[in-house]
Amino acid sequence: MESNMIRLIGILLGIVVLVGVVMSGSYLFDTQGRKYIDGVSSLWVTVHGHGRREITDAIFRQAARLDHSTMLGLANVPAVELAEKLVGIAPKGLDKVFYSDNGSTAVEIAVKMSYQYWQNTGSPRKTVICHLENSYHGDTLGSVSIGGIDLFHKVYRKLIFKTHRVAFPDCYRDMRAFEAVDAFEAFLKKEHSRVASLVLEPIVQGAAGMLMWPAGVLKCFEEVCRKYDVFLICDEVATGFGRTGKMFACEHEDVHPDFLCMAKGLSGGVLPLAATLTTRRVYEGFKFPYQDMKAFFHGHTYTGNPIACAAALANLEIFRKDKTLGGVRSRAKYLSRGLKRFWDIAHVGDIRQRGLMVGIELVKDRMSKEPFPWQDGVGVRVCQRARDYGVILRPLGNVIVLMPPLSISKREIDDLLDALERSIQDSIA
Repeated sequence: MESNMIRLIGILLGIVVLVGVVMSGSYLFDTQGRKYIDGVSSLWVTVHGHGRREITDAIFRQAARLDHSTMLGLANVPAVELAEKLVGIAPKGLDKVFYSDNGSTAVEIAVKMSYQYWQNTGSPRKTVICHLENSYHGDTLGSVSIGGIDLFHKVYRKLIFKTHRVAFPDCYRDMRAFEAVDAFEAFLKKEHSRVASLVLEPIVQGAAGMLMWPAGVLKCFEEVCRKYDVFLICDEVATGFGRTGKMFACEHEDVHPDFLCMAKGLSGGVLPLAATLTTRRVYEGFKFPYQDMKAFFHGHTYTGNPIACAAALANLEIFRKDKTLGGVRSRAKYLSRGLKRFWDIAHVGDIRQRGLMVGIELVKDRMSKEPFPWQDGVGVRVCQRARDYGVILRPLGNVIVLMPPLSISKREIDDLLDALERSIQDSIA
């Protein structure tokens, strides 16, 4: 009965169907027993591979103790223990934790906190939220408001709140990233008294096509925000938990944001869980007498769910025990060497990599960087073909994304690249 229901759901959604415990490490299996490398970590979430026993055991143990209890006026042991661990691994200064259940809400919480802080503390004109072009921060209306990709946001324009969109280049076709920081500083010089915060994806803009920033740009944004007393919000939902070779991408440039948003890999990719970390300064901006009604009136039903927090604690213990970050750096070097062969394919315009985050952009003409028309669905064709070779991928337009589990072996990397190479050659005449 359960198997039939899962199969029906899979047919309705048009996805590869999974059943029971038919998963292992870097692999997923469909209902026919066919085996696939999970080349995108099940939408960028799976950290240590599927079916990692330490995480599933932690889930079962916690479910037997306490399945759920509200955190409105209460707490639970796993949530408290996890908060302590997160403060210990986050950039210095982030010592307050607010839980939610997905990346969109983690970012939206940061935006709301950054806005309300200024209202609470005597700067009511600081209401403007800034974000970058090509940005993506989620699909709730609040996170859509700070997105910069029209494909996802244009239709909702009359529903979302007004923001200031910071001009920022596609660093494959236009390298003037530092000029964009200068332009943002010029804007703040005139308007900083109205600006509450800047939201950005540090170093890698994921949904925009795995766009990688030149070294130093993130640090410059931090310095400008500090200079004009504007909160810096780093959305590390995709880049966090080792994907770039550091626990968090902002560590590459020793950046200390005012807010750090995390989800996806927080639980090892097993259960929905998110957290927004912030500073004591922000926390103090909400400590007022009860009668003032200046608390952060925001709460999720499943905030700090103890089962999800237990999974996250097990995830962090695996990072420590397996020395995962060192393994990521080693695998990233191996992957980088393997990716060089793709330059022999005429329609590969760019190969972008940071750690185990990779984007291979397919173009009609490499010299002019002319893209394939959207209607051609080139990326979709390549990823569909990859399934015939035993690999699950998902494109971002004409960009093929590789983001395997951090535990992927070198042999599996070879198999992944072999399948992708053949899929590109088969799909583009």
